[in-house]
Amino acid sequence: MNDHFFVVTGGPGAGKTSLITELARRGYHTIPESGRAIIREEMQSGGDALPWADRMAYAERMLERDLRAYEDAQALSGPVIFDRGIPDILGYLTLCGLPVPPHVAATAKAARYNARVFLTPYWDEIFAQDTERTQTRTEAEATCAVMRETYTALGYEITELPRTDIVTRADFVCAQRVN
Repeated sequence: MNDHFFVVTGGPGAGKTSLITELARRGYHTIPESGRAIIREEMQSGGDALPWADRMAYAERMLERDLRAYEDAQALSGPVIFDRGIPDILGYLTLCGLPVPPHVAATAKAARYNARVFLTPYWDEIFAQDTERTQTRTEAEATCAVMRETYTALGYEITELPRTDIVTRADFVCAQRVN
């Protein structure tokens, strides 16, 4: 287990990336979400490893990228904050009604993060869609619930973040002894 690896998870549009950006501004090592980068790359190249085209290929690309980021982060000292973790891929597949391949489940069990996982709850006031975030409000709420269930089933302790401004949220995370 990597006690200095912290995950921020939840549904889309709940402020994860804004929080990660603020934590990076404060000097923390941060790892960006892989999903958005893959969507941009696939759209530019005309590929179909997209959540609205080939969901399994998209999940495999996320696993490959997230595992590489996890391994690369081993060289970093101090806390490392991940915008989503490998277990998010299990949650994604579950949400899509797709089977979880054994290698995906095994990787999620083997590549451990700190036992405390930060969950950004669905928050209607800040939820917004864009070209890469096409989920509806209902899908965003369901995603948050599935991520909570997925991480809990893997033995993680969920700490729900307050629905407040980014600076206060970052202060909350820092107060949780993420040092």
